[in-house]
Amino acid sequence: MVIELFGLVAVSAMVVTYALERRSTGYVLAFAAACAAASVYAVLIRSWPFASVEAIWCVVAFRRWWMHRAGQTHG
Repeated sequence: MVIELFGLVAVSAMVVTYALERRSTGYVLAFAAACAAASVYAVLIRSWPFASVEAIWCVVAFRRWWMHRAGQTHG
C-alpha cells in the first residue's frame, strides 16, 4: 500500500509539474525530481522498462532546467 501511494504521488507530481513548466523553471526542476521519484517507484515494483524511461526523462528535464538556468533557452 505504501509503495502504491508513493507511485501515485510521484506520477501525479509529474503531471502537475509538467503542466506548470512554462510558468517557472522551478517547475522544470520539480518535474525532473518527480521523474526520478517515478523511476524509483518503478524499480521498487520491478518494472525495468518504466524505470529506464523515467530515468531518461529525469536527465532530459534536469538538462533543460540547467540550460535555462545558464541563460540558454533551448528545448
